[in-house]
Amino acid sequence: MVEDDAQDAALAEREVRRADVVCTFRRVDTRDSMVEALREFVPDVILTDHSLPGFGAREALQLAQQLSPGTPVIVVTGMLGDEPAVQYMQAGATDYVVKDHLRRLGPAVLRALDTKRSREAQARAQQLQAAIYRIAQVAMSTPGLRELLPVIHQIVGELMPAKNLYIALYDPASERLSFPYFADEREPAPPPRRLGKGLTEYVLRTGQPLLMTAELHRDLERRGEVELIGAPSIDWIGVPLAAGGRVIGVLAAQSYSPEVRLGEREKDILQFVSTQVAMAIERSHAEAELRASEATYRSLVEDSPFGIFRSTPDGQLLAVNPALVSILGYDSEEELLHKNMAADVYVDPAQRARLLDEVLMLDSLTGESLWRRKDAKTITVRHTARVVRDAEGRVEYFNVLVEDITEHKLLEAQLRQAQKMEAVGRLAGGIAHDFNNLLTAILGSADLLLDTLSPDAPEREDLDEIRKAAKRAADLTRQLLAFSRQQLLAPQVLDVNALLTNLEKLLRRLIGEHIELRTALAPNVGAVQADPGQLEQVIVNLAVNARDAMPQGGQLTIETANAELDEAYAAEHFPARPGSYVLLAVTDTGTGMDAQTKSHIFEPFFTTKEKGKGTGLGLATVYGIVKQSDGYIWVYSEPGHGTSFKIYLPRVAEAPGPARPGFELSASVRGSETVFVVEDDEMVRALIRRMLETRGYTVLLAPHGDEALQLLERHPGRVDLLMTDVVMPGMSGRDLADRVAERRPGIKVLYLSGYTDDAIVRHGVLEPGIAFLQKPFSADALARKVREVLDSPRQPT
Repeated sequence: MVEDDAQDAALAEREVRRADVVCTFRRVDTRDSMVEALREFVPDVILTDHSLPGFGAREALQLAQQLSPGTPVIVVTGMLGDEPAVQYMQAGATDYVVKDHLRRLGPAVLRALDTKRSREAQARAQQLQAAIYRIAQVAMSTPGLRELLPVIHQIVGELMPAKNLYIALYDPASERLSFPYFADEREPAPPPRRLGKGLTEYVLRTGQPLLMTAELHRDLERRGEVELIGAPSIDWIGVPLAAGGRVIGVLAAQSYSPEVRLGEREKDILQFVSTQVAMAIERSHAEAELRASEATYRSLVEDSPFGIFRSTPDGQLLAVNPALVSILGYDSEEELLHKNMAADVYVDPAQRARLLDEVLMLDSLTGESLWRRKDAKTITVRHTARVVRDAEGRVEYFNVLVEDITEHKLLEAQLRQAQKMEAVGRLAGGIAHDFNNLLTAILGSADLLLDTLSPDAPEREDLDEIRKAAKRAADLTRQLLAFSRQQLLAPQVLDVNALLTNLEKLLRRLIGEHIELRTALAPNVGAVQADPGQLEQVIVNLAVNARDAMPQGGQLTIETANAELDEAYAAEHFPARPGSYVLLAVTDTGTGMDAQTKSHIFEPFFTTKEKGKGTGLGLATVYGIVKQSDGYIWVYSEPGHGTSFKIYLPRVAEAPGPARPGFELSASVRGSETVFVVEDDEMVRALIRRMLETRGYTVLLAPHGDEALQLLERHPGRVDLLMTDVVMPGMSGRDLADRVAERRPGIKVLYLSGYTDDAIVRHGVLEPGIAFLQKPFSADALARKVREVLDSPRQPT
């Protein structure tokens, strides 16, 4: 906390602790004390006052970015205008809180911590993925273990404190343990030894990773499972190195210092990279054997986990190993030997020709290619080829080592796609937000003009066209908000089967009689938490897409089931998380899609329909709703073989509850009550006044919260409804409603907003019971909503 007022600091600390944040506070009040603190105190969040004697939040923000990069900074101030707030946010501040509304501080700290953890987790995942890829690349290009293992140590050291790291390999033939790499600040590399009862042997024997502490070591010693070998360490981690279904050795790291602790995170990192390390070691061994002796060629080739083959320059295969047969999907080595690399394996023979030219110039080449399996599926392989020449220098054949990296490429593509969709979503949400106030004015003004014209006035036709165009634009902005996951949701615990049963009649009318609708609803399907209206929109959008893909008729199948997503599934479907889900599948027998189309179908405005037949926002809306509901959606399709969309929504333990009871709404949309309108957009403010006064209401106007409170003090009469924009300069609509409720108990509140990233919406979820009207709206929609709120029982503000 950068705060010179001890009382203010205590109040802020109290608010943070009220949010159930268990934390340690340290307060400073000068620049020098902040610099000193950040050199010895590592904060998770920094709170800074706007202005201190000789020192301010802007300088504190700069110091935080220099000395504690990545730490979120929240400005806590007694008074802060709109422009300085924007400047702080542009300079890198995470949030700002006015001291008059310190109750926002706890939630603001929680949001900052969530954002920080998310960024750190993403950065760790990307760093880990990059490290694994580097290990694979180095293994393909490094000639031997002597050169390879120090590089692996360097890469692992970038992920975790690994000053002391070693690799132990077990040779079953000699039954001895050797240490091809041993970096330890206290001990020299031990000589090869027979298996004993050390920690390394314990991991080798059990095949399980082990995070060792002094206490656990003493326990294992008492049970006789390990014996002390060498100097004891404070922390020790060992993970098995496995290849070809067997444990070939151990990768271990240890710490002798209480300041450098190794824990579960470091164990996970070692375990994650151990597969690549084992593969790298195996690859290095394979290449060494291949170069060393033709006499051991057959056993090496047969046992290698990597594909190995020998071929002539024209592509004729001379020898293959079982791993290559498996990679290419053939039944036997004999069957594969009858194939030609150029004609039968390479997807693009011209690509092989280019690689051939390069390897003939360099004599050794590592590259990637697209290959065709026996079943016609395309795979991506990384291969290292070496030229073997005769005494006269003529090329006899090539020896090639192959690894199938299709899955790795798929994960890379999924990560890039997720990042692209996130960026497009942010852009779409910004565009939608900026249009809403303009569309409110256009729709409202057109409605008011139509009310003043006679039924046969020639101007009515032009006004109707203006109104239709504005409504189409409003529909587009609403779909953009759905895609960008910024639309309002009112989730409740749902029975998906019941929702589909209620929707079935509508779907049959929607798809037409030429398409057969089948439902396969599994019994005992778990409940999900979602907005029923939005989930219905997802199903309808998918059904419409399926109908359009079956112009000659076909079959539409909707299925539900409980699903358990495991680690393996999550690894292949980034960014899915393992857990319990409800599966909702929509499958058609239509025209299907190729891979290029599938990679773009969730993007806004992408459509395969002819011009004028679609906006390209249907599937973008589906994607946004599913993601905002914490779910995942995948598409499976091939040209001519139909399409299947699979949606996974998290399963919840609660039972589905009954819908909230409604209330009787007055048949009239007119009224005589007094409505207090607080809206910072002058055009929208004036328009709302005209809309309400023409329907009999008395209207009070204010442009922002402070003036609204002053006007309320001066107004002696009754005020029945507060209508306020949610996000305004200075005081938010929610804060204004709280202060108005203190002065006028029982007043009803209707919130307005052109976007949803505000105080009443947290993570896209609308709080139950709050009346809200999304911009843009028509004059009739406003009148109905005002009448609904005035006629309803008292609701929370």
